[in-house]
Amino acid sequence: MPIYEKHDYPLVDVRRYLEPGPVVLLSSAHNGETDIMTMGWHMMMEFTPALVGCIISPANHSHELVRASGECVINVPTLELANQMVDIGNSTGTRIDKFKEFGLTPQKGTVVSAPMIGECFASFECKLANGKMIDEMGFFVWKVIKAHVDKTVTAPKTLHYRGGGEFMVAGDSLDLSARFKPEML
Repeated sequence: MPIYEKHDYPLVDVRRYLEPGPVVLLSSAHNGETDIMTMGWHMMMEFTPALVGCIISPANHSHELVRASGECVINVPTLELANQMVDIGNSTGTRIDKFKEFGLTPQKGTVVSAPMIGECFASFECKLANGKMIDEMGFFVWKVIKAHVDKTVTAPKTLHYRGGGEFMVAGDSLDLSARFKPEML
């Protein structure tokens, strides 16, 4: 194993190495209005129940919709949606209907009013579980209450944001299940 020669690094760029999970498309709805936002910062907080934490800036139109409704859908796109994903992140739902503008198919959720995105292989319907840090930090804690996954997608090429407009595509899988000790969780 190599010993790495490390150098000082700008603190503002630390996220380029620590960004969690795949970039997702968060869909929302309130009072007949829908929106989609691109989100690269989210994290699993608990497995049972499934809790997901994320930051949604008050400057983002989706913040207003999810705060008012207490609901959202976290949709997981693949490489095929890379351009739409970036364009969604570069636009605001106050000016356009993002489903129409970017050719995406809204699908009715089974539990929440926010639509799922048909072109995403996984969609997780969520209700707000904890909003204590919304005012201070824009931090939402969502409880996944219904999960929809296309099981034929076995090795999704998801995108992971590295900052500065750069993405990494999920690559090869490494199976270490023989070493895994579930009792250690």
